[in-house]
Amino acid sequence: MTVSSHPINIRKIRGDSANSVTDKVAVEEPLEVRLGFATPAGRTTKSISITMRTPGHDADLAVGFLYSEGIISQVGDVDSVETSGPPAPDTGTHNIIRVDLAAGVDIDLGRLQRHFYTTSSCGVCGKSSLDALRVTGVEALDLHRGRFEKSTIISMPDALRAHQGTFDETGGLHAAAAFDSQGEIVLAREDVGRHNAVDKVVGALFRAGHLPASELGLIVSGRASFELMQKALVAGFPLLAAVSAPSSLAVQLAQDFNVSLVGFLRGDSFNIYSAGERIT
Repeated sequence: MTVSSHPINIRKIRGDSANSVTDKVAVEEPLEVRLGFATPAGRTTKSISITMRTPGHDADLAVGFLYSEGIISQVGDVDSVETSGPPAPDTGTHNIIRVDLAAGVDIDLGRLQRHFYTTSSCGVCGKSSLDALRVTGVEALDLHRGRFEKSTIISMPDALRAHQGTFDETGGLHAAAAFDSQGEIVLAREDVGRHNAVDKVVGALFRAGHLPASELGLIVSGRASFELMQKALVAGFPLLAAVSAPSSLAVQLAQDFNVSLVGFLRGDSFNIYSAGERIT
């Protein structure tokens, strides 16, 4: 069974009082993603990523990562997904996952250099990041696909919160969820990494054959970064809603590719940064 929280003994200080209590913290462990694929010399396996994540839905995480990076594009590209390696001593989870691609799938491992990923410390890669997305064949979304009422959007933070069981225990996890135009959560995922939570959502939809997500919205519990916007765009989400602020490059990406971007979604208020036509 996957363990996403871990009990520890702490000293809780409240004013002049100090008490020894048992608390829970979110589990954070490394996940190594290995890719198996065919070469002219035969099949080979390559380690392509190590990410710190909260154990759970690891297959979705690995597949969602590969999809958002453009390594796979359809369900038939994946032959199998299996965990391996010795179990972690504290949680018993396996921290290696192997994704075997089907025979005949052509891959471009150069994409895994994440040449269109940017960080806040990168001063020159903003334009190249956007240009690289265009080169990979990502196109602007149809503004006539996906409509969301204001009442649906403002109900999403509470709906997402209801699916954050591990957050209730630890207070230390991000969350992401796909929702429909009626305000129903299709699926939700938690993780210590906000990008991992989104990859888990994307991977689950991909494995179920539900991408592109052209009629669904995506809500995230934190801010809207360029990386999250890129993942939402590649998966075909017409709307990304964040309870916190978007970054400037996330806004530019949303505007360039017709993704509706909502930020500061709190109570009955929010800001629209792009493609407000979808919000009625």
